[in-house]
Amino acid sequence: MLYALILAGGKGIRLYPLSRDKRPKQFLKIINDKSFLRNTVDRIKPLINKENIYVVTNEEYLDKIHEELPEISKDNIFVEPANKETATCIGLSAVKLLKKDKDATMIVLPSDHYIEGEKVFIDTLTQAVEIAERKRGLITIGVTPTRPETGYGYIEMGERTIGDIATFKVERFTEKPNIEVAKDFLLKGTYLWNSGMFVWRADVFLREMEKYLPKMYKNLMTIYQSIGEENEKEIIEEQYNLIDGISVDFGIMQKTRKAYVVKCEFVWDDIGNFASLGRFLNNYRGNNVLGTTFMEQSENCYVFGNERLIIGFGIKDLVIVDAGDVVLIMDKNKEQEVKHLVNEIKKEDFLNKFL
Repeated sequence: MLYALILAGGKGIRLYPLSRDKRPKQFLKIINDKSFLRNTVDRIKPLINKENIYVVTNEEYLDKIHEELPEISKDNIFVEPANKETATCIGLSAVKLLKKDKDATMIVLPSDHYIEGEKVFIDTLTQAVEIAERKRGLITIGVTPTRPETGYGYIEMGERTIGDIATFKVERFTEKPNIEVAKDFLLKGTYLWNSGMFVWRADVFLREMEKYLPKMYKNLMTIYQSIGEENEKEIIEEQYNLIDGISVDFGIMQKTRKAYVVKCEFVWDDIGNFASLGRFLNNYRGNNVLGTTFMEQSENCYVFGNERLIIGFGIKDLVIVDAGDVVLIMDKNKEQEVKHLVNEIKKEDFLNKFL
């Protein structure tokens, strides 16, 4: 049977201070009047019944998820005891789904994407499911690059394979290249952005994990044996403490020989930083703005207003974020360093209340 797994445990640090520990970006309502998480679930509903939509998160966000998704059963929310990267949370979800259904096929979706063209989105995922089941492969959705982006992973397309929508064997994955390499990939035309959306059978994914992440596989198989038992929660916590977390891209996708990529034709954006979010703001005097803003002799700024009037006078290439109790003013070229900034703030105990 077909299942959707929504990844909703991240903290969205690169969007700080809009995204906070207590209210990370998947719960923000910025692009429309629904949260990113709500949009993600609504988008997949034409393909998958709500009974087969699952969310993986951590204990801290359980109440928010129940509030955002009242139609999703509590049994359909998988809770991680700690954040151990995507290979781990997807692996935990895979063993839980496999325990329920030995033929489970998973559509794995981050909870923070912007997508236009929902019919094409569903058609693309439908084809990915067919290939995952027919070829027993690990399928990712690739996006045609429109700029030399250093914040995304890249997929080199190999041999064309089956499907009405262009689908290829993956030649190789490259994680977040520098600007010169990204420019080269754009010129070559044989590379796609890695969207972070995946489709595979749970058993196929776990067999690849056994090859490339054998220690994690062993931990997850111990969890598998405990599912449905009285000590399930304790075993999950015990095994999670033993796991060295790693992303699914580094841990499996860059190594497997079973990877395929379906080239998407829908509009996609990963709302991972202020540059991506800024593309959806209103254009005002050569700046992208949200809220009550006045810009004079200023250009190429992203301004995220709140209740106060924000005035920019004689400024250029800045990100300005008014989050109420925190105001961030930052050089646009520093946005890949926001995680570092937050880590530095964490070192000051008196600032913890602002995280």
